[in-house]
Amino acid sequence: MRVGSLDVEDPLYEFVAVEALPGTGVHIDEFWGALEDILSDLGPRNDALLARRDELQAQIDDWHRAARADGGGHDTEAYANFLRDIGYLNYMDATVTATTANVDPEIADVAGPQLVVPVDNARYALNAANARWGSLYDALYGTDVLSEADGCSRGDAYNPVRGDKVIAAGREFLDTHFTLDAASHGWVTGYSVQDATLRARSGDGTVSALLRPEQFVGYTGEADRPASVVLCKNGLHCEVLIDADHPVGRRDHAGVCDIRLESAVTAIMDFEDSVAAVDADDKVAVYRNWLGLMQGTLETTFVRDGTTVHRALNPDRSITGADGAAVTLPTRSLMLIRNVGPHLRTDMVRLGGEPVCETMVDAMVTALCAVADVRGMARVNGRPVRNSATGSVYIVKPKMHGPDEVALACELFSRIEAALGLVPRTLKIGIMDEERRTSLGLKECIARARDRVVFINTGFLDRTGDEIHTDMEAGPMIPKAEMRTAAWLGAYENSNVDTGLACGLRGRAQIGKGMWTMPTEMAAMAKAKIQHPIAGASTAWVPSPTAATLHAMHYFLVDVADRQSDLADRTPARLASLIDIPVMPAGRELSGDEIQRELDNNVQGILGYLVRWVGQGVGCSTVPDIAEVGLMEDLATLRISSQHIANWLHHGLITAEAVHESMRRIANLVDQQNRNDPAYEAMAPDYESSIPFQAAVELVFTARDEPNGYTERVLRSHRRKVKAHSQP
Repeated sequence: MRVGSLDVEDPLYEFVAVEALPGTGVHIDEFWGALEDILSDLGPRNDALLARRDELQAQIDDWHRAARADGGGHDTEAYANFLRDIGYLNYMDATVTATTANVDPEIADVAGPQLVVPVDNARYALNAANARWGSLYDALYGTDVLSEADGCSRGDAYNPVRGDKVIAAGREFLDTHFTLDAASHGWVTGYSVQDATLRARSGDGTVSALLRPEQFVGYTGEADRPASVVLCKNGLHCEVLIDADHPVGRRDHAGVCDIRLESAVTAIMDFEDSVAAVDADDKVAVYRNWLGLMQGTLETTFVRDGTTVHRALNPDRSITGADGAAVTLPTRSLMLIRNVGPHLRTDMVRLGGEPVCETMVDAMVTALCAVADVRGMARVNGRPVRNSATGSVYIVKPKMHGPDEVALACELFSRIEAALGLVPRTLKIGIMDEERRTSLGLKECIARARDRVVFINTGFLDRTGDEIHTDMEAGPMIPKAEMRTAAWLGAYENSNVDTGLACGLRGRAQIGKGMWTMPTEMAAMAKAKIQHPIAGASTAWVPSPTAATLHAMHYFLVDVADRQSDLADRTPARLASLIDIPVMPAGRELSGDEIQRELDNNVQGILGYLVRWVGQGVGCSTVPDIAEVGLMEDLATLRISSQHIANWLHHGLITAEAVHESMRRIANLVDQQNRNDPAYEAMAPDYESSIPFQAAVELVFTARDEPNGYTERVLRSHRRKVKAHSQP
């Protein structure tokens, strides 16, 4: 469709005209005219910023080559001075204070888990949106958090021994966080509400109250026999469900059948690393799901375990407050949207015959879809609902390199607000601190977005990929597993929190931490991820609603606001640590077995992921590694693996022949791991005809020359080949 100077693919034009625009007050010609102006004005500036990235990378490559040729080893001070001289390192001495207004409490005040979910899958998107509350009993019973020893095994049939252990753990949770003044919750035989106070009667007749009465929020049912009681600590709610006729309630002295925790307080609906959208048809499907979430109309039906399941957004919920007045409890996660990065172009819109900056199209269309929520048009079960009570739209921007790119994103948002008739600064920005230039210039990045910033977070995965690519010429990198204990990582994680607090983000924005990538290893997560709230992070990413419920326990335990106060005066990380390069130290030599295992492990992740991304259009999946441990793979993990192989190839630790041999051998293993998938197409033995296999080969052998080490160009071109071959 020709619109002004734009050529717009028919699926996108029709989606905007027929589905997204009605009711917004925006005329179709105004919409496309505004987008044309934005692309004409801001597109060249985006291109110039991308060219600046390439210029800086070339200078860094030359510096490392010269330093290695000189043979004097890495000089951190000289490296820092060099980065300053070329304008790579942005340091601000001035005070920066964020001024963002109209921020929802889920972002500004409440610390809790955050889901990140591919919005191209309606089932997953709805599951995440509805994950505001989760069953603690289910999370404990169904995962490895509770040991299976002593008759507590998990199985298809209910195990009452394990069930009793879950009940005991639930009582321990209540005792820890909602302590009674004269008894344990384990002794309680009944709860009631009297004189706006929660009462708990024990078997010996003792009546207890909460040690902190203000933790009681309200109840459902009758005051003398409530169906549930709702409590609150650290801004998070907990609901104790009571039903003596329930199979679990029958085993409980007080008839408690479950404890539900406020879990995924926020959820990022992702267009980026977890989505495989390569053309207009794919992209419109993603936009349509986002529009459905914003309008409250998204629904899906699927079959699970032989049962047909219908899923839609949860409606709002009301309880009786402690004072007898009605209280509305939030039932849906506050949703943010993550657009693609500024390095991508799309041909679903062309200007002057050329593909345009995709993130600008993303921002324009996703903001248009959110107008339904901003203007109170959304309905669930015919009743008004809101995603953002403040009328804000939260757009997370990934892959930005430094303050100038943040500033351009903010200007883009201003242009979109004017085009859609939105109040200035309706569009809030989440800054992904996942590229080293942004890490080193984070304070100035926040300064450029001080009246819009609502989110900064560390992304260990992409940050590691960028670290390897940026310092490719410095030498061979340490094995991937050792990156987590490298000096730069700890400094980076602390610096993100310190900078956010110094810039006044507390009470205005989330300071976040990255993803737990082992979805089935919940015991390990429960042990490790408490470090995120302790580190002062008000949110951290989790891979599933169950993981959100388990991680929520950490936020009941740690008062993040108090923790941030404790950290406010911490000495910031040293620049030398932030730019410490994770190369293998002089004199260290890896054994042949160590090298082979590292190579095979990288290849396993690449092939296991690409057979789904390229072969099936699945952007995020759990891929079993060589040890059969399921790892959540997305474009960020792919970036690390491909860059790591490229680094070792470049520095002679491995050979091209070794990489090809590993790929062919591991391809057989991946085929075996996917043998039960009826849609799977094997790579072996005809490797040359397997498009996913060839994508993996190209990805690895072009990784060193790929701008910033990103993977999308290779993946998208090969995914399009698969789609073309599948056309009738």
